Amino acid sequence: MVQKKAKIELHRIAHYTFFIGLLIAIVAGFFRDVFRPEILVTTLVILGLIVGLFNLTAKETLPFLVAAIALMLAGIVNLGLIPGVGLYLRSILSNIVVFVVPGAIILGMKTIWKLASQ
Repeated sequence: MVQKKAKIELHRIAHYTFFIGLLIAIVAGFFRDVFRPEILVTTLVILGLIVGLFNLTAKETLPFLVAAIALMLAGIVNLGLIPGVGLYLRSILSNIVVFVVPGAIILGMKTIWKLASQ
């Protein structure tokens, strides 16, 4: 019972971490000149690692990895060409990719480990 409650608490913390990381990525995209890049990237990577380690269950694995791939591919597009909002969109997307990639790496490694051990 105690172990199940601890697992639920870690899962809840990881959910809050995901929303906090997403919020930071979006806000930092709008105010890109205010945040120091090295602090922003370090914060997003740490939050992404927490999400990857504690958040994802087996049923969330495939959707998360597909979404991570879609975000990485979308990051290739030069959104800066869109007049007015392009630079903000590019900055927000870059921040979200920095946030999601550590979790995708951890989840990919967990998936490979499970496949190799079967």
